[in-house]
Amino acid sequence: MEQQPTVQNTERASRKERIGVVKSNKMTSTITITVERKVKHPLYGKFVKKTSTFMAHDEGNTANIGDRVRIMETRPMSKLKRWRLVEILERAK
Repeated sequence: MEQQPTVQNTERASRKERIGVVKSNKMTSTITITVERKVKHPLYGKFVKKTSTFMAHDEGNTANIGDRVRIMETRPMSKLKRWRLVEILERAK
């Protein structure tokens, strides 16, 4: 019979981070972020803009529409929320 290691692995896997623009802050403690990336077309080689939308938890309702923010992956908080606000990089002008 094998012995189980007594020390548990306390190191977590690195979490994904994204930088995007806040598109909506109308919900309580939730913001909607649009992340844009450029992907090269497989045949023609032209770079095409692709956008992804994420819902993130904003505890203090601090982010406003147009702010550039950093979000981090976290446990599921609701049906669509799997990200949380880390910091506001740039305020909207």
